[in-house]
Amino acid sequence: MDQLIVAGRWLRRRAENISALLLVAMFVCFIVQIVSRYVFNRPLGWTDEVSVLLWIWCVLWGAAFLLRERDEVRFDIIYSASSERTRRIFTIVTGIAAIALFGIALPAVFAYVTFLKVEKSAYLGIRLDYLYSIYVVFSLAVIVRYAALTWQAIRGKAPDLGQGGSAL
Repeated sequence: MDQLIVAGRWLRRRAENISALLLVAMFVCFIVQIVSRYVFNRPLGWTDEVSVLLWIWCVLWGAAFLLRERDEVRFDIIYSASSERTRRIFTIVTGIAAIALFGIALPAVFAYVTFLKVEKSAYLGIRLDYLYSIYVVFSLAVIVRYAALTWQAIRGKAPDLGQGGSAL
């Protein structure tokens, strides 16, 4: 079990590294666009495209692999004021709903992303199925995350909301 924890921490740090690299690349594209537009008076279209795609990957990558339950933003006035048993029930209901909705949508998401192989990005010419494949990964991660949260709630543990008992 200790090896799994160590491996999990190592994988999380690598996911953080990838997220940081995505942000650095997005920032570099932003600076290149500013210099190109305002110093040389020659705006570049590809920098906008790359920045948007990096942002999509950064957000979905982070949500899939880095976001913890206590980090999620929510309005939880009722949840925080409820007993632990009621919070577990809320967690089970929302977990089952999330698993069901993402599970029902997953075949359509996969079909749409694979359909995008016929389209290419405007400036770089990269197949869109490669660019938007992160959404399939995100959807699978949401299903796994909520399955784990639901299982923990069924076994008697309410989700950790961090310090103060409230996420917001």
